[in-house]
Amino acid sequence: MTLNREEIEKIIPHRAPMLLVDRITSLTDEEASGELDVREDAMFVQGHFPGNPVMPAVFELEAIAQVGAVAILSRPEFRGKTAYYASIDKAKFRRMVRPGDILRMTVRLTKIRGAFAVAEGAAYVGDELAAQAEIKCAVSE
Repeated sequence: MTLNREEIEKIIPHRAPMLLVDRITSLTDEEASGELDVREDAMFVQGHFPGNPVMPAVFELEAIAQVGAVAILSRPEFRGKTAYYASIDKAKFRRMVRPGDILRMTVRLTKIRGAFAVAEGAAYVGDELAAQAEIKCAVSE
């Protein structure tokens, strides 16, 4: 299953400029993959850093989490709800992400218990690992 921005916005509540997924390239009950075209005019690039633009690491984590939110909130029991961070663990950053890059995020749901979920996520530029983390969230109205 693939989704464009308009279809993603029907699942998660994020909107520009905070929607950090341009397309979902695959979606199953336990996994999702998506992409973000890192543009030079992106709000997070403008001042980070002038003359040396780099996507902030926290936005890489947010992009991963949004792909995970698509996976979780696509499930029938969570449709129409919002996923909120509960914790971010084991975050590591391996390479800088710059304008012109396509950031590819992969997320695998590892545990769902009631309204809580745990996911392992990673972000890549090409075949190079850019960031990874374990993300826990709570789903609520």
